[in-house]
Amino acid sequence: MARIRIEMPENYLFSTEITIRISDINYGGHLGNDAVLSILHEARVRFLQHYHYTEMDVEGASLIMSDNAVVYKAEGFYGDSIQVDVAVGDFNKYGCDIYYLLTNKKTAVEMAHAKTGVVFFDYGERKIRPVPEAFRTRMLKVMAGE
Repeated sequence: MARIRIEMPENYLFSTEITIRISDINYGGHLGNDAVLSILHEARVRFLQHYHYTEMDVEGASLIMSDNAVVYKAEGFYGDSIQVDVAVGDFNKYGCDIYYLLTNKKTAVEMAHAKTGVVFFDYGERKIRPVPEAFRTRMLKVMAGE
């Protein structure tokens, strides 16, 4: 079976620090895969908030997840501080990918590469909608360092 590969971006738009909670630890004594998705969600909410958006309002549109991919690189343990760097890319008509680089803050060891595919959605009409142009333009400018 082929392994998943995620081509990580060179530049990131946002960085946040998240501490592994006891509830994030699985029976193997390390960070559980389900907790990684929770950490990605928290990082995404913080990223959006940094740019004055929410998952329910990005230039008038909401976000829904279309897919997730995680490549695990190293274990995480209770109390570890994780630096999560976030980027946006691969825009299409209705969505884009959000990338996450998880790194152990103390050791600088990469713990995971991840991405979530998001689609823009109108909950009132229950239909997908095109990427808001103001969001696309803003993110591309920030990614380019403008």
